[in-house]
Amino acid sequence: MANIAVHRDGPSTAIARAPKSRWDPLRAIRGLVASDPFRQMSMPNIPLPPAAFAPAFEVKETKDSYVFTADVPGVKESDLSVTLTNNRLTVGGKRDEERREQTDTLYSYERSYGDFMRSFTLPEGVDASNVQAELKEGVLRVVVRKKAGVMPKKIAIKSSGSKS
Repeated sequence: MANIAVHRDGPSTAIARAPKSRWDPLRAIRGLVASDPFRQMSMPNIPLPPAAFAPAFEVKETKDSYVFTADVPGVKESDLSVTLTNNRLTVGGKRDEERREQTDTLYSYERSYGDFMRSFTLPEGVDASNVQAELKEGVLRVVVRKKAGVMPKKIAIKSSGSKS
């Protein structure tokens, strides 16, 4: 049977396990929870090199186009460039670092900034005159249409009477 002591501290009741000489995992966890969670993340004033900004892309093919979607939060439209040369689509841009005050205490620095450039080689048959790019809510969407003659065409199959 567990040795449980009940202490009355006014209107609430506190329960403590005894004896205190044994290792109590719940007390150890309470000690961790009561500690400063940022203490372990604080580092001496050693500047770390910032990680390069590299947005993630999703590339898919539909029946009439190729669609490139990239997450570019914090990138302004004026800082993006989309070019198509022959069958090479290139998307580039930059995300500027936010200004920090000298009096700010930085506990964690995980956001990335800087220039990026991604290139994709497209198959033959893209319509270079029909490319659309849109930036909406931090998501860049580039649609490259296929030429009409390159799109797959359904061919009907005729059956001839088979003899059994």
